[in-house]
Amino acid sequence: MGEKTVIILHSGDMDKVYSALIIANGALAMGMEASIYFTFWGLMRLKKGELDKGPLSKMNMLGLGRQMIKQRMNKANVASLERLMNDFKELGGKIIACEMTMEIMGLSKEELRTDWIDEWGAVGSYIQEARNANVTLFI
Repeated sequence: MGEKTVIILHSGDMDKVYSALIIANGALAMGMEASIYFTFWGLMRLKKGELDKGPLSKMNMLGLGRQMIKQRMNKANVASLERLMNDFKELGGKIIACEMTMEIMGLSKEELRTDWIDEWGAVGSYIQEARNANVTLFI
């Protein structure tokens, strides 16, 4: 078995979703396996049209901070979250959607980007992924 990175994405904050996808793409680019377990507010980013809708975790200032960061990212040619997600999937990244969170949040599979999701699971799915991982992160 090769090296593996497993990330729990608990937060739906824009900067934290960026962090998860950038780290996961970096792992894939270095020849590792990578998976992201989307749960709670992170799972909300898998709703159709919601990937880039999260607030900034610090200094959001009613959305002004988020807009300023997005402008600076655009100026620095930082890839969009949509592009990072598409790259992640093209490079073989795995997405696990938390079924318990879906139940708690009242989400149906039809509301989510099922084309991105590889597995529907609970904590056991995460543990199975993380059991032999070299890198595990909680974001």
